[in-house]
Amino acid sequence: MPEIRLEHITKRWGKFFGVDNISLSIPDNSFITLLGPSGCGKTTLLRMIAGLETPTEGRIVIGNKVVFDSNAGINVPANKRKVGFLFQNYALWPNMTVYENIAFGLKNINEEMPSIDPLAKQTSDIMNALENGDRIKEVIEDCRDKTKKIDEKKAYIKLIDTFNLSIYSAKELFNLKIHEAANPAITAKEHLAEYKKTYNKIMNEHAANGIVLNEKFQLVKGKELVVTKRKLTKEEIDSRVRACSRIVKIGMFMDRYPAELSGGQQQRVAIARTLAPEPQVLFMDEPLSNLDAKLRLEMRYELQRLHVETGSTFVYVTHDQMEAMTLATRICLINNGVLQQYAAPLDVYNEPANLFVADFVGNPSINFIDAFGTQDVDGTIPLTMLGNRKVKFIPKAKINVRDWRKDVENEEDNKKKAELKRLSVKGAVEKSNKDEVFKYHIYKVDEQDDSLASDSVITDEDYVLAIRPEAITVTPAGKIKATVYGAMPTGMESTLKLRVGDFLLTSVVFGNSIYHIGDEVNINISDNAVLLFDARCGKLITSGSLYLY
Repeated sequence: MPEIRLEHITKRWGKFFGVDNISLSIPDNSFITLLGPSGCGKTTLLRMIAGLETPTEGRIVIGNKVVFDSNAGINVPANKRKVGFLFQNYALWPNMTVYENIAFGLKNINEEMPSIDPLAKQTSDIMNALENGDRIKEVIEDCRDKTKKIDEKKAYIKLIDTFNLSIYSAKELFNLKIHEAANPAITAKEHLAEYKKTYNKIMNEHAANGIVLNEKFQLVKGKELVVTKRKLTKEEIDSRVRACSRIVKIGMFMDRYPAELSGGQQQRVAIARTLAPEPQVLFMDEPLSNLDAKLRLEMRYELQRLHVETGSTFVYVTHDQMEAMTLATRICLINNGVLQQYAAPLDVYNEPANLFVADFVGNPSINFIDAFGTQDVDGTIPLTMLGNRKVKFIPKAKINVRDWRKDVENEEDNKKKAELKRLSVKGAVEKSNKDEVFKYHIYKVDEQDDSLASDSVITDEDYVLAIRPEAITVTPAGKIKATVYGAMPTGMESTLKLRVGDFLLTSVVFGNSIYHIGDEVNINISDNAVLLFDARCGKLITSGSLYLY
């Protein structure tokens, strides 16, 4: 499967930027999730890669082929990009069977492709099955119903799955009546000899014309594939349909209509239909959002397995951060059309690039705490937090915060200069949906409406500490006294709201201990589990631990 490269992709409508200057590389055989809140631009980005939406600016490369370039005037249509698209709505034809739905797109293919010999393939497939006559009888005998009569449809499906046959080959094999023979092995060998004669005849006819068949039964002449503009044969269509149905486990539903299937089964049909044309890349736009919670979990496992089995590149849109964390090899987190972070799921979780990422990823949400202090010469940062509590932040790695801030300022200056240069070009427009530092929320016992409050002046002494709920542990030796403000046990863990002065912290406590509202507890904060953010720009400075006095 090909690598996908996006270079400075922008999509705007007037002065509103849906996608703002995104550049990233999607590696071969990766599972990328485009994650973000509703309206952030993730579906727009997906549609631009697929060719369903035209970017305003930028360049898109799939493999070694440029499919879009605003400067060169290249825009390859969606049907020429060899990509599959799975929508939120299954969009199955209600008047077609499952088989017809999966095969629908295949019947419309009419393009240049290698010529094949379907008779040679069918003959070879049957020959392979005839190598084991006893197994053929065993498979068919297993399809007898309560009246001891063989269910032919079930027998066809079992033969297809056991020997990787098309329906036409399965019917032909069944009609040889090997299962009725006194000695299936001998009868199978007799038929095998006849099929070998037919197969040799086919090969000799090709040889007379200077043609050989490769392992896919494609015609090869002079070491070159014989390519013609053609449609797929019935054998090819059926083989692809059956192969895809095996992958998603819907082989027994081929004669049913969509209305006769559950939501999960319909989704499997939609996936099989998308896989059937053998797309280079599979795009999915919130494909599980119409399913109930239990079925969504099951389908996540199926998508993981599907990704491994097909070896395809998956690009998956979701606003559900749990789906993104469990499915992706890398997460592309977007907000307001701007790429916030592009990294492996655990990297996004453990080292979020900014306050928005820290807040968006994780359930329950991360705890934000305002803190004030100045870095000491030894690299530690004495801080005041949670009212007047004194603590010391110890960075995991050596860092000079003053130098870090200078680097950030230089980066921001360069960004502003680049934006001014962009705006100086004729036709350039200024972004109306301005980017702002994420306004994090500090949870308190008495929540005040601060929408009318004036913004406070932020200095170099202002920081934001962020602590994941599982890093706040309840222990008798804890240095911070707290009161249980709320408790939600789920069996293997409990989510607690803990009151520390006027502030509320969320903690996840593992185990089946029972907590009651009003209980007095002591808490600690795990080592190297504290994130330190700059309050002015909202970016992550470093991670580390808190020494509690």
